[in-house]
Amino acid sequence: MRDNIRIVLVGDSTFFWCFEGNGVGKSTLVTALIKETFIVNVQAVVPEVTIPPEVTPEKVTTHIIDTSSKSEDQDMLERELRKANVVCIVYAVDERSSFTQVHEYWLPLLRRQGVNLPVILVGNKVDMRDEDTGRATVLEDEVVPIMNEYREIEICVECSAKALLNVSELFYFAQKAVLHPTRPLYDARDHAMKPRCTEALVRIFRLCDMDGDSVLNDAELNEFQRKCFNTPLQQRELEGVKDIITASRPDGITSGGLNVEGFLYLHLLFIQRGRVETTWMVLRRFGYGDDLGLREDFLYPECDVPPDSCVELSPSGYAFLTEIFKRYDADGDSAFCAAELDNIFSLSPGIPWKHSKFPDSTVTNAAGNVTLEGWLAQWSMSTLLDHRTTLAYLAYFGFPGDVRDGINIIARHSSASLRRRKRGKQQRSVFLCYVVGARRVGKSSLIRAFSKKPFRSDYTPTARTTTTVNAVDVKGAEKYLVMQEFGPYDTSVLQSRRQLESCDLLVMVYDSNDSASFAYLTDLRRNYSLDSLPMMFVATKSDLDYVEQRCDAPPDIYCRELLLNAPVHVSAKNGQLANVFQRMGTITRNPQSATPSVLLARPNRWSVARILGISALLGISAVSSFAAYHALRYWWSHIFTKPAYTPKRNEL
Repeated sequence: MRDNIRIVLVGDSTFFWCFEGNGVGKSTLVTALIKETFIVNVQAVVPEVTIPPEVTPEKVTTHIIDTSSKSEDQDMLERELRKANVVCIVYAVDERSSFTQVHEYWLPLLRRQGVNLPVILVGNKVDMRDEDTGRATVLEDEVVPIMNEYREIEICVECSAKALLNVSELFYFAQKAVLHPTRPLYDARDHAMKPRCTEALVRIFRLCDMDGDSVLNDAELNEFQRKCFNTPLQQRELEGVKDIITASRPDGITSGGLNVEGFLYLHLLFIQRGRVETTWMVLRRFGYGDDLGLREDFLYPECDVPPDSCVELSPSGYAFLTEIFKRYDADGDSAFCAAELDNIFSLSPGIPWKHSKFPDSTVTNAAGNVTLEGWLAQWSMSTLLDHRTTLAYLAYFGFPGDVRDGINIIARHSSASLRRRKRGKQQRSVFLCYVVGARRVGKSSLIRAFSKKPFRSDYTPTARTTTTVNAVDVKGAEKYLVMQEFGPYDTSVLQSRRQLESCDLLVMVYDSNDSASFAYLTDLRRNYSLDSLPMMFVATKSDLDYVEQRCDAPPDIYCRELLLNAPVHVSAKNGQLANVFQRMGTITRNPQSATPSVLLARPNRWSVARILGISALLGISAVSSFAAYHALRYWWSHIFTKPAYTPKRNEL
């Protein structure tokens, strides 16, 4: 909402039949507001007045600008109109000609200048009106057609600077016209809310209908009241609201609660009774701007993600999306059919993944409906690849509080992850895998098997990037793997350092029945310096006869030279997957175990250090053996082989 407002007053400064200085009283209105008294002699145009926010009802800084209608001041008038937020056209109720100028000169002037602003009609000098002449009735009758013709007119206020009547109210209405405009909400000609206002309020009703029964019960009404106005309603007040609706719109109450017709009627009453700010408070609390669209800062709040970090859903984000799934699962079968998907995404511009083959991109049941597992997996993928979309849809779905609480920013590097694991801090749970390989090797079939989709025997070349997500169990912890296949764009992706830095695992796929497919992978590794990425080799079509690959070294020896595990042989057709996806998840937990540049940089088994260590051990063993030998020899020669003692003759 704005923090300052510029109110520009226009109107005839003098009448051609009157002496100099007589006019409609713009300057007098300004001085009466400031001085709180009537001043007879004021200058023709008073300087700009600034009212601090603490003394205004709406708590905004207000600038009041008086203008002159003289021809020599026309340029100044036009400049002020371009800077204005609201225009007050002042006329004198005791001079019909000044009123005629309103629709013959001033309103057309604003349109010619392209000024699309709210307008307040101000009938000043009401104290000068002669009630017996019938002039008031004429003027009042003439105002209504003008307001119907010029929809920019918010309200007509009659006041008197001399009697200090409705002076402060005039400027309050001017503030309201800017902060809480009626025009976007209400069609005064048809006496009905405008379609965009109705659409916004219906969406708000649905967000507040927590149990999905199309009725706001007392608890839901109180939660709505607390969210919008920070105070609950007493039971007596709740019943009073229902009584008002029942009296004029009996179909607005269902089962003792407020249905959507009653909710809309309640806001129609607010607008028609001049309490338009109440409806605006509700709209703004739910993120709507002056154009009745959701604000940019509401959908996309500032969220800085460091280059070495990624974004995932937080526990509160997962909990909210789970609750939303259960609320809109109308038939309770734990899966979203097409109608249920349309229903939940009607809160937003639509499904954000229409170009990513959704729902084939995630887990579905046999009928092709998105399960809760697939729903959470899809949002996990969306958050990793484009967290701004997730933030926006959390807002569309009515996430309570700051939508940034629904995500976590986590360091991407494995060393940091290892430190967090030791300290018991937040670990990553969503990982991005690039699936590369030659044409027709079975990349798409592997990805379909990953999302539990049936095997397709017909070959359809991948024309654009395909993304699929599912969860795998890694040592008792659920991890999401996001697998991307780029089709003919493999090389362009591998040339991008930014995209490679986002990759957590490079899945190198070749056809065990195609002798040239492995060479394609070795060429990729050699041409694009991929050794800094964790990688895994997968041999598809293991159900067919194995053929020898035409390359410098067989795949298993090639992997052994890189200190990698041997290729995993799978068959998507027969469902023989050899736990390949669990193995991928294990690598993401410890990426250094499958990164060639890290493995090859480790000391060789016969390095100098190891040789010296072994030599030292052999030396110690030799010294020990030598000492043991001499000890045994001494024992043998001096103790075991010593002759027996024979007494001498004289000793007998």
